Amino acid sequence: MGRDAVLNSSAARLWKLIDERIKVGADTTAIDQRIWDLFGEEWSIMFTDLAGFSRQVAKFGIIHFLQVIHEQKQLLLPIVEKHDGVLIKIEADSFLILFKKPTGAIACAIEMQRVCQATNKRRSPEEHIVLCVGLGHGRLLKVGDEDVYGHEVNLASKLGEDTAEGNEILATNAVRAATPELTWEEVAADYAGETTCWRMRY
Repeated sequence: MGRDAVLNSSAARLWKLIDERIKVGADTTAIDQRIWDLFGEEWSIMFTDLAGFSRQVAKFGIIHFLQVIHEQKQLLLPIVEKHDGVLIKIEADSFLILFKKPTGAIACAIEMQRVCQATNKRRSPEEHIVLCVGLGHGRLLKVGDEDVYGHEVNLASKLGEDTAEGNEILATNAVRAATPELTWEEVAADYAGETTCWRMRY
């Protein structure tokens, strides 16, 4: 069975269980346990975004920024591979990446930011790759390498896309709790029901 068939099989199995859950009289507790037993795993989540992407597209045109997105892939995906990240999806200018340990996600994020900043020194402002990073950590539902679902996934997405400013690495409380040896700066933030996050100094 090829990789795509495996992924489709995993997704089909999940949605079949969700369909059973909808039925009148369904034992949702038992079905939920089956879903977590099949797909539940603990991962660290990274969500990246490019600062000011929509505004810059309006100013310079979409083709210019298709180039920036392409260059971002060339620049950053080798770093993801180096740190054993698992790329789940690319949506426009955003990456969703998983790591087995939060320290791996943090190390990758720091290197990505430093590489972007070093590259930007050689470029004109409209060609800058200004990265925003959100990190989460916890139990999630992982459907092959096709998709992931979970509260920490949502939090990382909100941090990376909506909360972090350019060149920032922001993390959830779960990431902070899992890395007590690191130094973090607490930041007030309103995202998906949370009121604080943590900024990594690098």
